[in-house]
Amino acid sequence: MKTIRILLLGAIFLSFISTSCSQENNKPAQIAWDKWGVPHISADNIHDLFYAQGWAQMHNHANLILKLYGSSRGKGAEYWSKDKLQNDILICTLGFEELAEAWEAQQDPRVKTIIKSFVEGLNAYAKAHPEAIDKENKIVLPITTKDVNMHSMFVVFTRFIASGELGLSQQWGSMGSNAYAVGPSRSASGNAMLVQNPHLPWFNEFLFFESHLTLNGKDMYGATLVGLPGISIGFNKNLGWTHTNNTIDNSDIYEIELKDGGYLLDGKRNDFDVTTKTIRVKQDDGTWAPSEVSVLKTVHGPVIGKKNDKALALRMVGLDKPNMLLQWWQMANSNNFEEFESALKMAQIGFWNVIYADKEGNIFYLFNGLVPKRKAGDWAYWSSIVPGGKSENIWTEMHPYEDLPKLKNPETGWIQNANDPPWTCTVPVALNPKDYPPYMAPAGMSFRPQRAARMMLEDSSVTFDELIGYKLSTRMEFADRILDDLFAAIAHSGSQKAKEAGAVLEKWDREANADSKGTLLFYLWALKFNVGNPANYVVKWDTEHPDTTPDGISDPARAIQLLEATVDEMKANFRRLDVPWGDFYRLRQNGKDLPANGATGELGVFRVAHSYDSPNGKQMYVGSGDSWVGIIEFGDSVRAKVLLSYGNATQKGSPHNGDQLELFSRKELRDAWFTPEQVKANATRTEILTKGGFHNIPFTPSI
Repeated sequence: MKTIRILLLGAIFLSFISTSCSQENNKPAQIAWDKWGVPHISADNIHDLFYAQGWAQMHNHANLILKLYGSSRGKGAEYWSKDKLQNDILICTLGFEELAEAWEAQQDPRVKTIIKSFVEGLNAYAKAHPEAIDKENKIVLPITTKDVNMHSMFVVFTRFIASGELGLSQQWGSMGSNAYAVGPSRSASGNAMLVQNPHLPWFNEFLFFESHLTLNGKDMYGATLVGLPGISIGFNKNLGWTHTNNTIDNSDIYEIELKDGGYLLDGKRNDFDVTTKTIRVKQDDGTWAPSEVSVLKTVHGPVIGKKNDKALALRMVGLDKPNMLLQWWQMANSNNFEEFESALKMAQIGFWNVIYADKEGNIFYLFNGLVPKRKAGDWAYWSSIVPGGKSENIWTEMHPYEDLPKLKNPETGWIQNANDPPWTCTVPVALNPKDYPPYMAPAGMSFRPQRAARMMLEDSSVTFDELIGYKLSTRMEFADRILDDLFAAIAHSGSQKAKEAGAVLEKWDREANADSKGTLLFYLWALKFNVGNPANYVVKWDTEHPDTTPDGISDPARAIQLLEATVDEMKANFRRLDVPWGDFYRLRQNGKDLPANGATGELGVFRVAHSYDSPNGKQMYVGSGDSWVGIIEFGDSVRAKVLLSYGNATQKGSPHNGDQLELFSRKELRDAWFTPEQVKANATRTEILTKGGFHNIPFTPSI
């Protein structure tokens, strides 16, 4: 009887849905939730699709989203704590509120529809599920379209484009990414393959949200940062793309000389554009106190620092590019390279390399972003503080798409980027820096991209499973490069401590797996050695040998002293030198405490897992690194393995808060359920859109 009642209720419910939707001739949107908390959303119009994505994001991240939007409004100090004041001042100084209003007036109607629909879904979920929202966060409601714009500019401008100039990047440690595109000539199957692998901090605005969007039968799958609609790294049945942080200089700090309350430009005094804003600051007793902020602007940009007779002003690209979300949407909807490249030419995304592969066998790399046209100067000049006294240093134009370094279908058959400059996207190199302005990008190839290149160079026929293995590889390129020199130094020394350490390192597998013994010893020594200092090597990095230099230890005696200090440190903390890496390096989230694998990318590990803890203790915890991982093969049908390391939810009590850490710990990926049959077979519940929002139905139909 219970089963009959459920089926009867389901039939009545679907009848109501059909009746309510038939007036608009629309098929109701639905969300099929799978066992990893991934929403598989289908709709026949853009409004319902993004309404559903807003609903789904709020279901998984309601409190995080409200915290992010409240902070991006510049009201963190008013809503929560005076600790947020500096962030609010930054938002006031950069003028994001005014810029958001300008963007809303300028945006393409399609962007407006996407954002409006997404916001409606966010608010609808909050109204339907007030119990999901913490009391302290309700003050942010209702969410507005302005919030989405302010949050997108907050993330893009302060966390990426100008993070270095604002002095913020060092707070987040390892912010990087890996990518591979393998062409048919290098692929064992003859199909192009793609590796998507950003590794950002595992908290706040850096977290990714995974979703599967189906619009009128067209599938798009991937991830975007929490709080943003759409898919920013993804694939469909024909093609896929990923982003990596690039070596692009598209924001500048200008030093300006002050005079008589103004500033000098071309020898003439100019007045600042002065605006006074008031920020409400919540006090410990729950009351509010006003804090006035004077925002000074020059022709260069807003003043972010002032001392004695000097001021520092910030200039950023992209303030006139309000359609970034539309460009990602066009990329996701492309059917072939020509359509995808047309989306890239919109030039709305001011940062991030693009690495691409498709079903037709094309692979492609683009040094994407907005690069200012500068009249003179090289990379070193523009990456330092720029003299602000001459108007000729104030750039206004951007290089068009045609000017940017790019490479399609190289003879090598593969492309990689691990945050190195464009010149080493394949080896032997195919892009010549002399063909571009000297300020376009620096030269250099650190150990992580060298490791990426080595894995491709050593395999002339890459299988899908091998590509997974390369992505999850914890082999240390720096160890392979330097251990022979360290062993030689040990052999020539009379140090018993060094010889004891050498015995452990001789047996070590040179990997950072949980059971690797010797990783911790080498890691602690490498931190002291300072891997990134060119003076530590006999042979410096060389553009002619980008993947095999630097090499040789320039000061063997110092290396032995550092090794002896490392031995003392390990014996004091662990009483042994062969501690398994996973005993020391851990994954801890939402009650889980698991052995980690991987390490900082500085050591040439492709499986990046970075910790914010000090290595002085007996354990360290991963807080950054491999975030979204997607490995896709474009054959007759799409084959994809994925992982969202920390899980697809942050809500308290959600089973998906940290549920994928066990896969991370075991070095495993999971299937991306992409076809209707796969979704139906793995759905745990399904929601249907009604006039009151989404509601569960008692069975799961196919999409």
